[in-house]
Amino acid sequence: MWAVSRYRELDAVPLGRILEDQGQGSFGWSILIFAAINLMPLPIGSNVITAIPLLLLTGQMALGYTYVRLPGFINRRQVPRRNFQRVVLRLKPLLRPIEKVIRPRPPDLFSAQSERLIGILLFAVSSALFLPIPFSGWLSAAALFVSAMGLVERDGIVTLLGLGLCVVALIVTTVAGTALIIGANSLI
Repeated sequence: MWAVSRYRELDAVPLGRILEDQGQGSFGWSILIFAAINLMPLPIGSNVITAIPLLLLTGQMALGYTYVRLPGFINRRQVPRRNFQRVVLRLKPLLRPIEKVIRPRPPDLFSAQSERLIGILLFAVSSALFLPIPFSGWLSAAALFVSAMGLVERDGIVTLLGLGLCVVALIVTTVAGTALIIGANSLI
């Protein structure tokens, strides 16, 4: 969880500093938030827009960035310390039951090289989420969500489960896309 005490001396904290202090954990949290948005019931085709942040985040992870980097004007944006503390305190009761199940455990997938490979797979799933293929988006978003939960808590087992779901999501998207293409060609 975020260490709020680290920011006691500040009235406001730059968003970029929070992300930098989270290190690799910033990827897990960021992917988790945007995957959750994609799990919400949104109009068909909206995943084309909501997948863009996931493409940017997973792309950075695949490239080996050590933390999420946002454009300068967003990084410099000040988050009032009190608001930050309030958010963290509100999240604690929600995360406590999850943290009883998901916890740091092997296999150790979190070396720099492994995280780049995980980033590549997550980027592929984010790309599949970006495609306007009906009903394939939810499975991709769920796979990203589970993978992000594993990344946040450094739980190798949950991360592997999420990556397995990523492979299934890619297969489903490929089959659905192929079926659409074959169906469209048969109409011509």
